[in-house]
Order: sequence, then C-alpha cells, then structure tokens
Amino acid sequence: MLGFLQEHGPFVMDNGKTNFRKNPYSWNKEANVLYIEQPAGVGYSFCDTNVGANDCTFDDNNAATDNLFTIMNWFEKYPEFKENDLYISGESYAGIYVPYLVNQIHHHNVQHRTDSVFKPNLIGMMVGNGCTNWEFDTEPAYIEMAAWHRLFDPKVYEKMQELKCDYQGLYWGDYPEGECMTLYETFSDSVQNVNVYDILGTCWGLPTEEGKPFTQARERGITNVGGSLKSYKKNYSAADYTPWADPVFLMNKYRKDMGLPPKDVGILPPCVYGDPVVQYFNSKAVRDALHIPDTVQAWDMCTEDIFYQPLKKSSQWIWESLKGQYRMLKFSGNTDGAVPTTGTLNWIKQSNPKVLEEWRPYLVNGQVAGFIEEYEGLTLGVVNGAGHMAPQFRPAETYHLVFNWIKQEKI
Repeated sequence: MLGFLQEHGPFVMDNGKTNFRKNPYSWNKEANVLYIEQPAGVGYSFCDTNVGANDCTFDDNNAATDNLFTIMNWFEKYPEFKENDLYISGESYAGIYVPYLVNQIHHHNVQHRTDSVFKPNLIGMMVGNGCTNWEFDTEPAYIEMAAWHRLFDPKVYEKMQELKCDYQGLYWGDYPEGECMTLYETFSDSVQNVNVYDILGTCWGLPTEEGKPFTQARERGITNVGGSLKSYKKNYSAADYTPWADPVFLMNKYRKDMGLPPKDVGILPPCVYGDPVVQYFNSKAVRDALHIPDTVQAWDMCTEDIFYQPLKKSSQWIWESLKGQYRMLKFSGNTDGAVPTTGTLNWIKQSNPKVLEEWRPYLVNGQVAGFIEEYEGLTLGVVNGAGHMAPQFRPAETYHLVFNWIKQEKI
C-alpha cells in the first residue's frame, strides 16, 4: 500500500509532508490497478497459526502459490475484468514475487490450455529496482556504486578488489575470509547515515538544523481497534525494510554469528519517510472505510509476525525461461543503493541477450529522463535521478516509461 499512497495512487503524500495531494501521474489513469498486500500477515492481510502451524511461514515458492490463488479468486469475484490484458508489476523484493507469480500463472494457463478453466490473459511483467540475482544485486552492486560515488574510502574498495572479496552471500551467512569482512565493516560504517534507497536524498531519521529528526528510531504508535489497543511501529530503518540490502544489518548479523556484540543497536536512523502514512492507515476512519475487521492487526510497513525465507535461487532463471512468451520490462532508478542499476546491468550482461536497440536516452519535457536499451525479449529502462521507488522520486519520467512501453509506443 506504500505504492498506492506514496508512488502511483490517485492521491499521494510526498516525503516530508503530512497531507495528500492529487497525483497527476496516477497509474489508474491508464489502467485498472490491483494492489495486493502479501505475504499474508503484511499490512492488513492476515494469517493464523491456529489454522495450521505453517500458515504464517513462507518462502518464494509458497508465496507465489498464495498469490496465484488470490488472483484467481479476485477474477471470480470480479468477472468483468477477465478479458482484460494482465500485467504483473512490483518493485524491490517483488523482483522475486513478480516473476514467481508470472511463472505460476504461466503454468496454470499451460496446464489448462485445452479445457474451460479460466486462464488470465497474461501479457507481461514489469519490475522496478527488483532483486533478480543475488550474485550481482544488493551488496556487490552497492559496494561498486558507492565506490564510484566516493561514499567510502577508495583505498578500501581497491583492497576489496585486490583480495577478490565476495559479498553476495552475506544474508545467508556465507562470509568471505581474511580481511574482507574488516573492509566491509569500514564500508558499512561509512554509509550508515546514507539513505540506501536514494543515495543523493534525505535520510529522514537524521537530526534537522533544529536538532530533532523527522522520524525517531524504534518509535511506536498505539491505535484503538474495536475497544482494544493495538501497537504498531511508526518508523523503519533499512534493517526492517530490506535487511538483505542493509550494510549495517548485515554487519551486525556477521558479528552475531561470530559471537561478537552488535554495533549501534537502537540508533540506526530510519531513513524511510512513512510515519504519517502509517498513522493514516491506523486511523479508525480509514479502517472502517476499508471494512477492516477488528480482529486484524494494526497496519505496519513491515511485520515481524511472520517467517519468510528468501531462496538463494532468486529469479533470473524465470526471466530467461519465459523470454519471448511474455513482454518484460525491467526499470531501475539509478540513485538506488538497495538494488542498484549496476547489479541489473551485470545480470543482464551475464544472460548475454541479443541487443535490438543500443543504449539511448529518452526525454520527458525536453529533458533527459533516463535511458533505454532493448534486448530480445526484454526492455531495460533506467530512470535518471530516481531512487529505489522510481515512481515516487521521478513520477513523470517513470509514468512515461511504463505506459509508453505498455502501449508499445516509442519511449
């Protein structure tokens, strides 16, 4: 729902603001947009361990199975949309969610090709700054990007290169040996106050000139739901939001695994601006308007009440296996450090696709909005000056890219 209220819904709240404004680049001007909160237990969605011990336990595979179930049941409830073209879209970890769901729909349609079972009219998928291959995405790409932007000492990066330090497995506890983790700690310390989702942007948890930050780490709110008080977390650091892409979280995970005390626990700034949005979703008026049952938990950006295990396999294999069968757009804001453009370029290069149109700029209002490269079965769009949430940081430029691509018009 952050996408709905901060990126491409009809009304959005800008960073640093507390009121909504009408969004001239709302995606529902061009399409019917369905937002899904998943896995179950995220946002207003819910799971129940009383139903089964594993009802709140997920990985990339069973999350995709649940998402297919959701899509199919939604179409049964709203059959007037069954004939519409269907595109599956998302960002960040949806670089896993989206391809896995597309793969589920594909196999459903193939399985029922000759019978009367409803088959969604799947046309393509779009992923923005999405995890695709852990070998290249997140930490390996952020370190390279941060080095070029001089976010940490160039000599540290040179030493990493010299030692051939491999940081792709940090989240799973696959640590490089020797001096590499000491070098990584220097990198982590250097970027801890940088907004990983927009390295040139504001970290909202750092103090302002008046000395008080916009957001406070680990601050909680209380909402009254049906006479019961429910607690929710008001602000989130990258360790909460994308732990697999946060250097401080990963460094502390390493220290814990090595039997060492963590560093800076409790003071990591929550760079993401979201407090007013979280409070909005937890207001009684909004819950009532959306018919949220009183039994459902308070709305949170992220949740610690479910277990999710990412798989090392990631999703590049799906892009390759379904290439040519569906349209595919990978777009990337080039100031994102969580899933940087560098990693996307590297996994595309590894797949060695045929280039149909060489790298070129695209323009919006006469200015360079980004860059396009067309491959066989894949369009790459780089949104210039956009962070992790490209439609939020560069709405006009992302809107132009996405809907010209959908309409198959020149970007």
